[in-house]
Amino acid sequence: MTSHSQASNPGHVCIIMDGNGRWARKKLMPRNYGHRKGVEVTRRCVEFFATAGVDHLTLFAFSSENWNRPEDEVSNLMTLFMQSLQRYTDELHEQGLRIRFIGQREAFSRKLQQQIEQTEAITDANPGMTLNIAANYGGHWDIVNAARRLAQRVCDGVIGVDEIDEQQFSAGLSLDDAPNPDLFIRTGGERRISNFLLWQLAYTEFYFCDCLWPDFDAREMQLALDAYHQRQRRYGKTGEQIEVSG
Repeated sequence: MTSHSQASNPGHVCIIMDGNGRWARKKLMPRNYGHRKGVEVTRRCVEFFATAGVDHLTLFAFSSENWNRPEDEVSNLMTLFMQSLQRYTDELHEQGLRIRFIGQREAFSRKLQQQIEQTEAITDANPGMTLNIAANYGGHWDIVNAARRLAQRVCDGVIGVDEIDEQQFSAGLSLDDAPNPDLFIRTGGERRISNFLLWQLAYTEFYFCDCLWPDFDAREMQLALDAYHQRQRRYGKTGEQIEVSG
């Protein structure tokens, strides 16, 4: 495996974990079999990026659009979500990881909401990598929510309309205390961001691969990091300016 110094690796990685259902279908198995396999890969992924020195890892576990899937699949996903939290919270806590959730958790069962709250509370003071789990999350919802918060602050007289800027807006978003992602990864062959972190991905490096999520092993993860290291992040500047300043 190619190794890189931890300092040169991205500080924040976000991933759309796509392809569980198709992976299962190729093996003539039900989609839920793919989702269960996907959980195992997610666990190894968290370990890989924590070891690589990544400070924040944000995983798209369940989008606000996923409720439109067949009812039995959604039910199975909710059960798997609950079981995974019950099974892995203590393990991730022992590893020093901090776990938090972004999205509209009110739509989940009260039991699942309580488990989410418990997982966050147990790991809140941990010093290691922050694992952000986006569940019932949508980028449009995130932006609208931030706009509402700003509007309320204006109504309350806390700030004036002229004081609204990008920094004020960003403060109302999910992940407000994390840097914007450096690297976005999507497995499964699709080339879109599917309403994920729309505001936060403005200058993120995108990496798409055809590998289905259950096959996304350490070699594939390293390929994503290697691709990131080949990019020149210019933020509107010229390549020559970056080379001079670097």
